[in-house]
Amino acid sequence: MAHLTDDKPARALRRPAERRAACQKLLALMVAAASGGRCLAQSDQADLQIAEYRVKAAFLYKFASYVEWPPRVFDRPESPFVFGVSGADALGEELGQVVVGHSVGGRPVLIRKLRRGDSVEGLHILFVGGTDGGRPAEVIASAKGKPVLTVTESADVFALGSIINFVIVDDKVRFDVALHEAELCNLRVSARLLTVARKVLAGPS
Repeated sequence: MAHLTDDKPARALRRPAERRAACQKLLALMVAAASGGRCLAQSDQADLQIAEYRVKAAFLYKFASYVEWPPRVFDRPESPFVFGVSGADALGEELGQVVVGHSVGGRPVLIRKLRRGDSVEGLHILFVGGTDGGRPAEVIASAKGKPVLTVTESADVFALGSIINFVIVDDKVRFDVALHEAELCNLRVSARLLTVARKVLAGPS
């Protein structure tokens, strides 16, 4: 997993043109991990949701390489890295395809599909789907203050404590980051990830 101290190359890009080029390259690499870099508009309408979730699953896996968790969240050197998915089983299936044969920081990867009332304990990244009524607020609240990277896809979720939120811009998946919420959860987000975010909210949301 990337550490902020590993970001000297990013800080060295002083000129705007260099920063933009680095941003676009990193963003393209992250999306290409599972989507082939395709624009969502290139998919048939019937497959639009799956195409969107495929891209989001690729981002979720890549987020793990650009966030630092407190050492105490892993009981043993071989402890798995655990993704949780709530209210988005289709995304869970896509994420399962993305992580096959891969690891996070040398750790095996597990995916848990959460149902109402399930605990978020033991999770490292939690994706909360936006289509399950009032449940996103409930799930985000259960993870608030814990060392869990919450990722959402709904409007106004930063006020609930979400850390990363997906947005669709020009038929492409982008994301915003609430840096303050990450700090409250004792998570350190790499400057390289912040560089490719659409927006970074530095203060309390």
